[in-house]
Formats: sequence, C-alpha cells, structure tokens
Amino acid sequence: MIGPLLTLKVHDILRAGAQTAECSLDLERSRTTVEVDAEGWTWQSRRFPFLESCKDRTIYYWTGDEFEPVAGYAGSLIKLVPTQWGPPTFEIDGIKMLPTARISPHADAERKVGLIQPRGKTILDTCGGLGYFAAWCLAGKAKEVLSFEKNADVIWLRSLNPWSPAPGAGLTLEQGDISERILALPAASFDAILHDPPRFGIAGELYSQAFYDQLARVLRRKGRLFHYTGAPNKLTSGRDVPNEVAKRLRLAGFVVDPSGDGVLATKR
Repeated sequence: MIGPLLTLKVHDILRAGAQTAECSLDLERSRTTVEVDAEGWTWQSRRFPFLESCKDRTIYYWTGDEFEPVAGYAGSLIKLVPTQWGPPTFEIDGIKMLPTARISPHADAERKVGLIQPRGKTILDTCGGLGYFAAWCLAGKAKEVLSFEKNADVIWLRSLNPWSPAPGAGLTLEQGDISERILALPAASFDAILHDPPRFGIAGELYSQAFYDQLARVLRRKGRLFHYTGAPNKLTSGRDVPNEVAKRLRLAGFVVDPSGDGVLATKR
C-alpha cells in the first residue's frame, strides 16, 4: 500500500484549524477523514507531522520518518507533479512529459488507448512512463501488456503513484531501452503498439526509420499503432515532426491517419 501523499492543497486543508479534515491522501483516488491537532494529524492510527515547508507543484511521500518530495536527481531532475485532475504528470528537467492543460493525463491516455481497441490483444507499450497507457489497456481487457521504461527513476515515481498500475495480472514491466530491446522481440508477436516517446530532441532514435521498421516487424498484419507526436511549434523547432513521422511510418508499411496529437497507423 502506498502511504499518505501530500500536496500544498491537502496540507492547507490539514492546517485550516479544524479538529477533523476530509481530504485525499492518494491524489484523489479516494477521500478520507483525519484527526488534526496543533502538533500534526492522525490517519489509520498513525501520527504524522505537518511539513515545515510545503511547496506548490510538489508531491510529498512518507519515508517512514518524514515527508520528502517525490523527486530524484541522477543526471536529470525527475519529479512527480500534481495536477488539478488528481492523476499526476511528471517532469524531467522541468519539461512536462504528459499533457495536462485541458484534460487529465489519465483521461487523455484512455482516449488514445481506445484507438487501438485493446480487448483480447497482446500489446507492446514502448515507453511506459507512469503506466497510464498500460492501465487503460488492462481496463480494456487486453490479453497481455509488455511495457518498457528506460529510466529507473521513472519506475520509482510510478511505484509511489496510486494511479500507476502494478506489474502482474497481465502487465509485464521491464527496465530497458526499447530501441535496443525491440531487436530481440519475435516477429509478428503483438496485436497492437502504443508508442509515446520523449520529444524528438531528447530521443531521436525513437523517431527513426530503423526503429519504425522494427515496430512493423513485431506487429501482426492489420495491427494498430498509436504514436504520440505532440504538436511541436514548427517555427521554433524548424521541423514538422508529425509529418516526418507519417512519412517514415508509410515507408515501414503502415497506412497512416492523423489523430489529435498523434498518428494512428495500421500495418498493411
């Protein structure tokens, strides 16, 4: 069980001065009532202190001794970031990895997973992130989901995120670089693929013709692929990434249709 998680919004509720407070300690997955006094608060018969400093855009987890930010630094600053919707996003060096401006990142994943029609399918999730794609595949009755995530710190973030699915029960999560690991995957072994790579400037290899050829190799005929591209500004980036993606996917043997902030492709 993931312990209590605090945000500035929740901490303000706890410090409001009431003897009891109703709030969420799991990023809006559920609601609970805690007892509050001048020194701290009690939840599930355990005592917790108030934070000396509680920052906005930060999620705090209980280490067993104190609250610490769900963030880590190993060459890049990676942190779990609260949203108005409940399900969090995450950032790498301040760059937001999931859309949150107009929709919950969890709900956004639901729409995209629906495009590949997961029921009964074996699905490759190339860049697992917080696992929202995998969660909706499982909810959609997928037969099996194989998910890769390169960054160990991201896997740690999802272990503390109550919205992230735990491995097991149809989900296999492996730490590894999909651009390398895909070479060992059997041909025609997946019914559908979800590809949500970091932006082109960070992981250009995941937008290459060689990688798309591998996606086509491991996907069965008539299998569907959803590729998130975002909508990078062509004036500032100097590239039309969605169009480049579509061209390369066609060369790899896909029929391609734009879909929102990505590309839906079907293997010929």
